[in-house]
Amino acid sequence: MAAKEHTYKRRQVYVKKGFQFRFMLRFCLVILFGAGISTALLLVFSQGTLTSSFQDSRLVVRETSMAILPAVLYTNLINLGLISLASILVTLFVSHKIAGPLYRFELELQRIAEGDLTRDIHLRENDQITDIAKSLNSMTGSLNGKVGDIRTTVAQLAQTATDSQDATALARQLAGLEQKIDATFKLER
Repeated sequence: MAAKEHTYKRRQVYVKKGFQFRFMLRFCLVILFGAGISTALLLVFSQGTLTSSFQDSRLVVRETSMAILPAVLYTNLINLGLISLASILVTLFVSHKIAGPLYRFELELQRIAEGDLTRDIHLRENDQITDIAKSLNSMTGSLNGKVGDIRTTVAQLAQTATDSQDATALARQLAGLEQKIDATFKLER
């Protein structure tokens, strides 16, 4: 059976909302933490120095850390907003490359668990974990072949039972089928 080429395009922004939200939130918290650390370090390193400036036509001399604090805070707030927005967009895109395939895996594996061994998992070309999808497709194909072999043997057994009244021949074939199943699958007993 030739593999069909499918192209899947993103249809929704959030695939796994909880995962993607936590992913973006953690990224933004790291950025906020970094902005806080850089502000604190700048203020600490500027302590012990004086800065002179003109305010309302008066010369004002004060500690450098207090003189630059408003400008540092405004600059960090603007940078935090812009970088957080960019980070949200980037993490949304990156998380889609992870969450999208995981969502597709969940759907397809549920169908396979229900017994549909004809399912193949198709991912977008640049998605992550495409190697796992190929391995799962190989596993499903292998299981499909093995179950098909067992079905063929069962059909032969049914034909033998119909054609002959020899119970020992049928018992031998059933024992052979049981051995084939045991050799093909590792099953709990």
